[in-house]
Amino acid sequence: MGILMLIGLFMLTANSVAFVVGGGKSETAAQTSALRGASPAVAAVARYSDAQLPTSASSSSTLAYLAKFGLFSLATIAALAAVSRRSGPSTKRQSVMSGSANGTACLVPVGQPGEEGRNETGVKRVAVLGSTGSIGTQALEMCGHFNDRFEVVALSAGGSKIDLLADQIIQFSPAMVAVGDKKALQSLKIDLRSKGFTRPHPKYFVGASGLEQMARECPADVVVTGIVGCAGLLPTVAAIESGKDIALANKETLIAGGPVIGPLLKKYGVKLLPADSEHSALWQCMQGCPPDSIRSLIITASGGAFRDWTKEQMENATVEDALKHPNWSMGAKITVDSATLMNKGLEVIEAHNLFGIPYDDIRAVIHPQSIVHSAIELEDTSVIAQMGVPDMKLPLLYTLAYPQRLHHDGSSLERLTLKQLTGGLTFKEIDTDKYPCISLAYRAGRRGGTAPAILSAANEKAVELFLNRKIKFMDIPKILDSVLNRAEAESIIIDKPTEIRDIVEADAWGRMAAEEVATAAAAAGAAGQCQSPDNCRC
Repeated sequence: MGILMLIGLFMLTANSVAFVVGGGKSETAAQTSALRGASPAVAAVARYSDAQLPTSASSSSTLAYLAKFGLFSLATIAALAAVSRRSGPSTKRQSVMSGSANGTACLVPVGQPGEEGRNETGVKRVAVLGSTGSIGTQALEMCGHFNDRFEVVALSAGGSKIDLLADQIIQFSPAMVAVGDKKALQSLKIDLRSKGFTRPHPKYFVGASGLEQMARECPADVVVTGIVGCAGLLPTVAAIESGKDIALANKETLIAGGPVIGPLLKKYGVKLLPADSEHSALWQCMQGCPPDSIRSLIITASGGAFRDWTKEQMENATVEDALKHPNWSMGAKITVDSATLMNKGLEVIEAHNLFGIPYDDIRAVIHPQSIVHSAIELEDTSVIAQMGVPDMKLPLLYTLAYPQRLHHDGSSLERLTLKQLTGGLTFKEIDTDKYPCISLAYRAGRRGGTAPAILSAANEKAVELFLNRKIKFMDIPKILDSVLNRAEAESIIIDKPTEIRDIVEADAWGRMAAEEVATAAAAAGAAGQCQSPDNCRC
């Protein structure tokens, strides 16, 4: 079998469990306007300038418990191991942690965590961008629970949940707050007054430029990036350039901006700490592993709202259907991405950029229970997986507290117990015919350059159109395929982007192209010429 059927280690640490077989989100802020220049992407964007951008136990008792209940059957172990070996990763290559064959280096701190990382007061100062979204509210919940360890110094919100932002200001007393526009700021001040807020107001920042300025000026040790899409890119860059560590929950930042973010992290000596569940799991599994020991990555997916639907049923899926995620509580955009599995495809690109692992050695697999959040395979064929209940607060807490593990009393984080696993853990391969978005993500990732930025932006626009009931659910991958084809045909993709401007231009072009494809398909459909974007000459 290649992997001996032993369980070599079972660690219960805080609320997460790692096991060894050897021996995965936000508030949209004001989008940045498309830059204009001489490139093909910008020329095309000129007519689209308004685009929105168990309790603990000893080793012996744990093994006895496992034996008693048969939690990890040979079939389960073999399934996970088989997934890890599919496609036969090379055993002879340059260290994937120091830099893969294609030059991608590992961007996250991988090693044995120590006691460093706290400032002289013993309190870590935190800024939360997108504080009223799903990621932001859960990050703040952890900051509130450990208020002796974290101080919230800055918040930002786009403007759709001003009442919640006012409550957050009252609770955390941040020094700085950014909002989407002047109208939102006026509403916020009125709301604070109505709630009896009498303390000095924070320093306010307005608009996209204000958000960047706050990210640069706020006195934070770590910045949680919970803003959806490319809107989170520029404030993240501002935070990096001012020397702040990044708790990365905005996956589009690294997917789109990976080619330029990596050099910035190195230049400013900043840590990039993955805050979403899958990449946090991979990161946790890597701690203490020798740099050249990583063979492949296994990223798990719940399967989303339609994991038990047929492709034919998905053709008629409604917005309400797509937003019924079976395991996770997340924002609308990422929940739709989970239903198309584009979320998992984008996570593959993010994992490649984060850890420097070649695409051929990164695999996604459906795991309906969402207990194993991801796993790594080592060169000796051992597999290490990180486990926990499906709750975004856990990876957020690990990222905020890194390099420490904080004891949680279980009041707001459910502990994973062995009894919860008696139903077994199952894994299965992804049907790419049912979920074509996963193949599109691999295609864009392997193409490289600004192709991932174009795909990510086009997906944002397509999901927006679906949520607004302007396209059907299965039109999303068709639009994305058309956009990638057009980007190749029109030589829009920049092979080696060197500036943030290149990424912003690609993002704007991707949004524009997606809307044009959808509009052309709708017009042709109304004229009886085609039924969907994939059979339209758009």
